[in-house]
Amino acid sequence: MSGLRVAICAGETSGDLLGAALMQALRERVPDIEFRGVPGPRMRSAGCEALAGIEQLSVMGLFELLPHLPRLLALRARLARELIAWQPDLFIGVDYPGFNLGLAARLKARGIRTVQYVSPQVWAWRQGRVRTMAKTLDLVLCLLPFEPEFYARHAMRAEFIGHPLADQIPLASQLATARASLGLARDEEVIALLPGSRLAEIERLGPEFLSAARWLRERRPNLKLIAPMASPAAHQAFSALGAEAAGVRLLDGQARVALQAADVALVTSGTATLEALLCSCPMVVAYRASRVSAWLVRTFKLVRLPFFSLPNLLANEALVPEFLQEQVKGAALGAAVLEQLAHPEQAVKLRARFAAIHAQLQQDGAKRAAGHILALLQAPSAGATS
Repeated sequence: MSGLRVAICAGETSGDLLGAALMQALRERVPDIEFRGVPGPRMRSAGCEALAGIEQLSVMGLFELLPHLPRLLALRARLARELIAWQPDLFIGVDYPGFNLGLAARLKARGIRTVQYVSPQVWAWRQGRVRTMAKTLDLVLCLLPFEPEFYARHAMRAEFIGHPLADQIPLASQLATARASLGLARDEEVIALLPGSRLAEIERLGPEFLSAARWLRERRPNLKLIAPMASPAAHQAFSALGAEAAGVRLLDGQARVALQAADVALVTSGTATLEALLCSCPMVVAYRASRVSAWLVRTFKLVRLPFFSLPNLLANEALVPEFLQEQVKGAALGAAVLEQLAHPEQAVKLRARFAAIHAQLQQDGAKRAAGHILALLQAPSAGATS
């Protein structure tokens, strides 16, 4: 197979990392492949010609999105026109489904095959979206092993390729190295606090995380508390809530090192919980949405899952404690952390479960994704949709 043209669109930094690795894996198989679309810096370095940049798309949250909506719709329409004129063999949307699925629909209608790399959490909420996706996509590349079964029930082709974080983080414990790099002794009790990367998360969860920190320090005065901050803005926000006064040492970045060094982590639900699992760190998970979002979810039953944290979803059982909405209170979080510290034999069993999940997710995802994409291109086309 030679002379392939691939349109590719990422919407944020995590997608840029995934996209660049996928492009390199495809180029290993098809050296003269061409890429054009919406790259970040890594995808540009990997050889993607930019029609726009991810900085033009990086808007998060409903209320933040609304002022940008006309500009984003105009950008998507322009990209569709330019890509249709270029006539690629394939379009790959890397995560960012709110933008990429609409672009895929326009290209699919013109006979261009379409792939979504990273499944939207359609299995968790608003499952009716899958009907539109079935008309829009030829293939979904899934990072989580339970996702393809969901799509199979809706007659959609989906393939599990593993999670890139699992490829990046070694299975062997890095505790000694991580503690040495942070100046922590091997025999100290260390708790990592990860209150979120977004300011809204820190605003909603930060006070209770620090209340938990104070509760723990009252009972374990020698406890070491560390909190990796995702950005200078996050650092400032958490510091303003009184982190240092609560005995918490703030780190600039270094989330992975902090998780590898900690005995237990108190983590905001999201990708950080998966990173904690891959770092073999027992955890307590908390999540608190805005009151409006929580009311909508409960009133209209938008979410139908027994768990909300990735470790529990992956295990399909309650491996780690979860605290949601009004359950998120400092004393309750602190008690859950202390419970894990007090039972090291349970931590050993938990780490063994984490290691099994880590091995399952460690699949050399970029190469697997490239193989599925090339197989799709070699298969007979089902034709354009209207």
